[in-house]
Amino acid sequence: MVLSYGSGVSTVPLIGQTIGDNLAGTVARHPDNEAIVVAHQGVRLRYHEFAVAVGDVARGLLGLGMEKGDRLGIWAPNCLEWALVQYATARLGVILVNINPAYRSHEVGYVLAQSGCRALVSATELKTSSYVDMVDEVRPTLPALEHVTFIGTDDWAQLLERGSGVTEDHVAAVERTLTFDDPINIQYTSGTTGFPKGATLSHHNILNNGFFVGEGCGYTDQDRVCIPVPLYHCFGMVMGNLACTSHGATMVYPAPTFDPAATLRAVQDERCTSLYGVPTMFIAELGLDDFSTSTWARCAPGSWPGRRARSR
Repeated sequence: MVLSYGSGVSTVPLIGQTIGDNLAGTVARHPDNEAIVVAHQGVRLRYHEFAVAVGDVARGLLGLGMEKGDRLGIWAPNCLEWALVQYATARLGVILVNINPAYRSHEVGYVLAQSGCRALVSATELKTSSYVDMVDEVRPTLPALEHVTFIGTDDWAQLLERGSGVTEDHVAAVERTLTFDDPINIQYTSGTTGFPKGATLSHHNILNNGFFVGEGCGYTDQDRVCIPVPLYHCFGMVMGNLACTSHGATMVYPAPTFDPAATLRAVQDERCTSLYGVPTMFIAELGLDDFSTSTWARCAPGSWPGRRARSR
Protein backbone atom coordinates (compact mmCIF):
# COMPACT_ATOMS: atom_id res chain seq x y z
CA MET A 1 0.00 0.00 0.00
CA VAL A 2 1.31 3.44 -0.94
CA LEU A 3 0.24 6.42 1.15
CA SER A 4 -0.03 9.91 -0.26
CA TYR A 5 -0.51 13.23 1.44
CA GLY A 6 -1.82 16.52 0.19
CA SER A 7 -1.61 19.72 2.19
CA GLY A 8 -1.78 23.43 1.60
CA VAL A 9 1.00 25.90 2.15
CA SER A 10 1.83 26.33 5.82
CA THR A 11 4.69 27.81 7.78
CA VAL A 12 4.15 25.17 10.49
CA PRO A 13 4.62 21.55 9.36
CA LEU A 14 2.28 18.75 10.38
CA ILE A 15 3.46 16.68 13.35
CA GLY A 16 4.73 13.28 12.23
CA GLN A 17 4.52 11.57 15.62
CA THR A 18 2.29 9.21 17.50
CA ILE A 19 0.38 10.65 20.43
CA GLY A 20 2.60 8.73 22.86
CA ASP A 21 5.80 10.08 21.33
CA ASN A 22 4.41 13.60 21.36
CA LEU A 23 3.43 13.32 25.03
CA ALA A 24 6.89 11.98 25.89
CA GLY A 25 8.46 15.03 24.26
CA THR A 26 6.25 17.37 26.27
CA VAL A 27 7.08 15.53 29.49
CA ALA A 28 10.79 15.87 28.74
CA ARG A 29 10.47 19.61 28.09
CA HIS A 30 8.03 20.50 30.88
CA PRO A 31 8.17 17.79 33.56
CA ASP A 32 7.13 20.09 36.39
CA ASN A 33 4.32 21.91 34.59
CA GLU A 34 0.87 20.94 35.78
CA ALA A 35 -0.59 18.56 33.20
CA ILE A 36 -4.07 18.08 34.61
CA VAL A 37 -6.34 19.42 37.34
CA VAL A 38 -9.63 17.60 38.02
CA ALA A 39 -11.53 19.82 40.43
CA HIS A 40 -14.31 17.39 41.34
CA GLN A 41 -11.84 14.59 42.08
CA GLY A 42 -9.31 16.75 43.91
CA VAL A 43 -6.59 15.65 41.48
CA ARG A 44 -3.56 17.68 40.45
CA LEU A 45 -0.74 16.04 38.47
CA ARG A 46 2.41 17.49 36.94
CA TYR A 47 3.52 16.20 33.57
CA HIS A 48 6.06 13.74 34.99
CA GLU A 49 3.37 12.41 37.36
CA PHE A 50 0.80 12.23 34.58
CA ALA A 51 3.24 10.23 32.44
CA VAL A 52 3.76 7.73 35.27
CA ALA A 53 0.00 7.34 35.75
CA VAL A 54 -0.51 6.85 32.00
CA GLY A 55 2.27 4.24 32.00
CA ASP A 56 0.62 2.39 34.89
CA VAL A 57 -2.64 2.12 32.93
CA ALA A 58 -0.77 1.08 29.76
CA ARG A 59 0.99 -1.71 31.64
CA GLY A 60 -2.33 -2.78 33.15
CA LEU A 61 -3.90 -3.01 29.71
CA LEU A 62 -1.00 -5.12 28.47
CA GLY A 63 -1.43 -7.34 31.52
CA LEU A 64 -5.09 -7.64 30.56
CA GLY A 65 -3.99 -9.00 27.19
CA MET A 66 -4.86 -5.97 25.06
CA GLU A 67 -2.92 -5.73 21.81
CA LYS A 68 -2.34 -3.25 19.02
CA GLY A 69 -5.52 -2.87 16.97
CA ASP A 70 -7.85 -4.09 19.72
CA ARG A 71 -10.80 -1.85 20.55
CA LEU A 72 -11.44 -0.50 24.03
CA GLY A 73 -14.59 1.45 24.80
CA ILE A 74 -14.73 4.26 27.32
CA TRP A 75 -18.10 5.22 28.77
CA ALA A 76 -17.77 7.89 31.41
CA PRO A 77 -18.20 11.59 32.09
CA ASN A 78 -15.12 13.80 32.40
CA CYS A 79 -12.65 12.44 34.93
CA LEU A 80 -8.96 11.70 35.42
CA GLU A 81 -9.37 8.09 34.34
CA TRP A 82 -10.77 9.18 30.96
CA ALA A 83 -7.57 11.08 30.19
CA LEU A 84 -5.32 8.29 31.47
CA VAL A 85 -7.08 5.72 29.28
CA GLN A 86 -6.90 8.05 26.28
CA TYR A 87 -3.11 8.36 26.45
CA ALA A 88 -2.48 4.79 27.65
CA THR A 89 -4.34 3.29 24.70
CA ALA A 90 -2.48 5.64 22.36
CA ARG A 91 0.84 4.31 23.68
CA LEU A 92 -0.23 0.75 22.88
CA GLY A 93 -2.00 1.20 19.56
CA VAL A 94 -5.26 0.11 21.18
CA ILE A 95 -8.14 1.89 19.44
CA LEU A 96 -10.19 3.97 21.87
CA VAL A 97 -13.94 3.94 21.20
CA ASN A 98 -15.68 7.02 22.60
CA ILE A 99 -19.14 6.31 24.01
CA ASN A 100 -21.59 9.11 24.76
CA PRO A 101 -22.37 9.22 28.51
CA ALA A 102 -26.02 9.92 27.64
CA TYR A 103 -26.46 6.62 25.79
CA ARG A 104 -29.08 4.14 26.92
CA SER A 105 -28.46 0.39 27.02
CA HIS A 106 -29.52 -0.33 23.41
CA GLU A 107 -27.22 2.43 22.14
CA VAL A 108 -24.16 1.38 24.12
CA GLY A 109 -24.80 -2.22 23.13
CA TYR A 110 -24.89 -1.25 19.46
CA VAL A 111 -21.65 0.75 19.64
CA LEU A 112 -19.77 -1.94 21.55
CA ALA A 113 -20.91 -4.61 19.08
CA GLN A 114 -20.41 -2.56 15.93
CA SER A 115 -16.88 -1.49 16.92
CA GLY A 116 -15.91 -4.93 18.20
CA CYS A 117 -14.71 -3.83 21.62
CA ARG A 118 -12.70 -6.40 23.59
CA ALA A 119 -12.70 -4.23 26.70
CA LEU A 120 -14.74 -1.47 28.30
CA VAL A 121 -13.78 1.09 30.92
CA SER A 122 -16.93 2.57 32.40
CA ALA A 123 -18.25 4.80 35.14
CA THR A 124 -20.66 3.10 37.53
CA GLU A 125 -23.38 5.70 37.17
CA LEU A 126 -24.27 9.18 36.00
CA LYS A 127 -27.09 11.11 37.64
CA THR A 128 -30.00 8.64 37.71
CA SER A 129 -28.51 6.21 35.19
CA SER A 130 -26.84 3.00 36.38
CA TYR A 131 -24.12 2.08 33.92
CA VAL A 132 -23.56 -1.16 35.82
CA ASP A 133 -27.15 -2.25 35.20
CA MET A 134 -27.02 -1.26 31.53
CA VAL A 135 -23.74 -3.10 30.95
CA ASP A 136 -25.16 -6.17 32.68
CA GLU A 137 -28.19 -5.95 30.38
CA VAL A 138 -26.24 -5.89 27.11
CA ARG A 139 -23.18 -7.96 27.97
CA PRO A 140 -24.77 -11.34 27.12
CA THR A 141 -25.21 -10.08 23.55
CA LEU A 142 -21.54 -9.07 23.24
CA PRO A 143 -19.35 -12.19 22.91
CA ALA A 144 -16.33 -10.11 21.90
CA LEU A 145 -16.44 -8.07 25.14
CA GLU A 146 -14.01 -9.90 27.43
CA HIS A 147 -13.19 -7.30 30.09
CA VAL A 148 -15.20 -4.60 31.89
CA THR A 149 -13.53 -2.21 34.33
CA PHE A 150 -15.70 0.08 36.42
CA ILE A 151 -14.04 3.31 37.52
CA GLY A 152 -14.16 3.98 41.26
CA THR A 153 -14.41 0.30 42.19
CA ASP A 154 -11.90 -2.44 42.95
CA ASP A 155 -11.88 -3.10 39.20
CA TRP A 156 -9.62 -0.08 38.64
CA ALA A 157 -7.09 -1.21 41.25
CA GLN A 158 -7.16 -4.71 39.75
CA LEU A 159 -6.47 -3.28 36.29
CA LEU A 160 -3.38 -1.51 37.64
CA GLU A 161 -2.30 -4.64 39.50
CA ARG A 162 -2.36 -6.59 36.23
CA GLY A 163 0.51 -4.38 35.11
CA SER A 164 2.74 -5.37 38.03
CA GLY A 165 4.49 -8.01 35.94
CA VAL A 166 4.78 -5.80 32.85
CA THR A 167 7.82 -3.59 32.44
CA GLU A 168 8.03 -0.11 30.97
CA ASP A 169 10.43 -1.62 28.43
CA HIS A 170 7.58 -3.82 27.21
CA VAL A 171 5.37 -0.75 26.73
CA ALA A 172 8.19 1.02 24.90
CA ALA A 173 8.71 -2.01 22.65
CA VAL A 174 5.05 -1.95 21.67
CA GLU A 175 5.28 1.78 20.99
CA ARG A 176 8.13 1.23 18.57
CA THR A 177 5.83 -0.86 16.38
CA LEU A 178 3.39 2.03 15.92
CA THR A 179 3.25 4.62 13.18
CA PHE A 180 1.39 7.90 13.19
CA ASP A 181 -0.91 6.64 10.43
CA ASP A 182 -2.22 3.82 12.63
CA PRO A 183 -5.88 4.05 13.68
CA ILE A 184 -6.19 5.09 17.31
CA ASN A 185 -9.71 6.42 17.91
CA ILE A 186 -13.29 5.75 16.82
CA GLN A 187 -15.85 8.52 17.29
CA TYR A 188 -19.54 8.04 16.57
CA THR A 189 -22.08 10.36 14.98
CA SER A 190 -25.20 11.20 16.96
CA GLY A 191 -27.31 8.75 14.97
CA THR A 192 -30.13 11.24 14.40
CA THR A 193 -30.65 9.96 10.82
CA GLY A 194 -30.16 6.27 11.59
CA PHE A 195 -27.73 4.16 13.55
CA PRO A 196 -24.62 6.02 14.78
CA LYS A 197 -21.74 5.76 12.34
CA GLY A 198 -18.18 5.31 13.54
CA ALA A 199 -15.35 7.40 12.10
CA THR A 200 -11.92 5.82 12.52
CA LEU A 201 -9.17 8.37 13.19
CA SER A 202 -5.37 8.08 13.30
CA HIS A 203 -2.72 9.58 15.55
CA HIS A 204 -1.94 11.92 12.66
CA ASN A 205 -5.57 13.05 12.40
CA ILE A 206 -6.29 13.95 15.96
CA LEU A 207 -2.83 15.00 17.16
CA ASN A 208 -2.53 17.59 14.40
CA ASN A 209 -6.12 18.70 14.91
CA GLY A 210 -5.42 19.34 18.59
CA PHE A 211 -2.03 20.91 17.95
CA PHE A 212 -3.28 23.41 15.38
CA VAL A 213 -6.25 24.38 17.54
CA GLY A 214 -3.67 25.15 20.22
CA GLU A 215 -1.61 27.10 17.71
CA GLY A 216 -4.70 29.07 16.69
CA CYS A 217 -5.35 29.89 20.34
CA GLY A 218 -1.71 30.87 20.82
CA TYR A 219 -1.17 28.29 23.54
CA THR A 220 2.16 27.96 25.32
CA ASP A 221 3.31 25.95 28.31
CA GLN A 222 1.93 28.76 30.52
CA ASP A 223 -1.70 28.27 29.48
CA ARG A 224 -4.38 26.64 31.60
CA VAL A 225 -7.42 25.48 29.65
CA CYS A 226 -10.80 24.98 31.30
CA ILE A 227 -12.52 22.02 29.60
CA PRO A 228 -16.21 21.73 30.62
CA VAL A 229 -17.11 20.18 27.25
CA PRO A 230 -17.42 16.37 27.14
CA LEU A 231 -14.29 14.30 26.58
CA TYR A 232 -16.13 11.71 24.48
CA HIS A 233 -16.50 14.44 21.83
CA CYS A 234 -13.65 15.79 19.70
CA PHE A 235 -14.08 19.17 21.41
CA GLY A 236 -12.95 17.65 24.70
CA MET A 237 -10.42 14.92 23.93
CA VAL A 238 -8.86 16.49 20.82
CA MET A 239 -9.31 20.27 20.89
CA GLY A 240 -9.00 20.14 24.67
CA ASN A 241 -6.64 17.41 25.81
CA LEU A 242 -4.40 17.14 22.76
CA ALA A 243 -4.21 20.90 22.28
CA CYS A 244 -2.90 21.10 25.85
CA THR A 245 -0.47 18.19 25.90
CA SER A 246 1.05 19.14 22.54
CA HIS A 247 1.92 22.56 24.01
CA GLY A 248 2.71 21.70 27.63
CA ALA A 249 -0.42 23.51 28.81
CA THR A 250 -2.70 22.42 31.66
CA MET A 251 -5.99 20.55 31.24
CA VAL A 252 -8.59 21.68 33.81
CA TYR A 253 -11.81 19.65 34.26
CA PRO A 254 -14.30 21.56 36.44
CA ALA A 255 -16.99 18.87 36.82
CA PRO A 256 -18.10 15.47 35.46
CA THR A 257 -20.66 17.16 33.20
CA PHE A 258 -21.29 20.81 32.43
CA ASP A 259 -22.05 22.90 35.50
CA PRO A 260 -21.91 26.67 34.92
CA ALA A 261 -21.02 27.59 38.51
CA ALA A 262 -18.34 24.88 38.78
CA THR A 263 -16.92 25.99 35.45
CA LEU A 264 -16.49 29.61 36.48
CA ARG A 265 -15.18 28.54 39.89
CA ALA A 266 -12.49 26.51 38.12
CA VAL A 267 -11.63 29.43 35.83
CA GLN A 268 -11.19 31.61 38.90
CA ASP A 269 -9.45 29.17 41.23
CA GLU A 270 -7.11 27.72 38.62
CA ARG A 271 -6.41 31.03 36.88
CA CYS A 272 -7.45 29.56 33.55
CA THR A 273 -6.35 31.46 30.47
CA SER A 274 -8.81 29.77 28.11
CA LEU A 275 -12.39 28.59 28.49
CA TYR A 276 -14.09 26.16 26.13
CA GLY A 277 -17.80 25.94 25.47
CA VAL A 278 -20.69 26.29 23.08
CA PRO A 279 -22.92 29.40 23.09
CA THR A 280 -25.52 27.85 25.40
CA MET A 281 -22.77 27.14 27.95
CA PHE A 282 -21.55 30.74 27.93
CA ILE A 283 -25.15 31.97 28.19
CA ALA A 284 -25.71 29.72 31.22
CA GLU A 285 -22.53 31.03 32.87
CA LEU A 286 -23.43 34.66 32.25
CA GLY A 287 -26.98 33.97 33.44
CA LEU A 288 -26.07 32.75 36.93
CA ASP A 289 -28.10 34.64 39.55
CA ASP A 290 -25.02 35.81 41.43
CA PHE A 291 -22.83 36.40 38.39
CA SER A 292 -22.76 40.20 38.58
CA THR A 293 -21.98 40.24 42.30
CA SER A 294 -19.44 37.44 42.38
CA THR A 295 -15.75 37.43 41.63
CA TRP A 296 -16.62 35.32 38.57
CA ALA A 297 -17.61 38.50 36.76
CA ARG A 298 -13.92 39.29 36.51
CA CYS A 299 -13.52 36.00 34.64
CA ALA A 300 -16.00 36.82 31.87
CA PRO A 301 -14.73 36.27 28.32
CA GLY A 302 -12.40 39.08 27.38
CA SER A 303 -11.47 40.02 30.95
CA TRP A 304 -9.44 37.16 32.46
CA PRO A 305 -5.64 37.11 32.16
CA GLY A 306 -5.46 34.96 29.04
CA ARG A 307 -8.46 36.65 27.36
CA ARG A 308 -9.41 33.59 25.29
CA ALA A 309 -12.75 31.87 24.95
CA ARG A 310 -13.29 29.06 22.50
CA SER A 311 -16.70 28.23 21.06
CA ARG A 312 -17.90 26.00 18.27
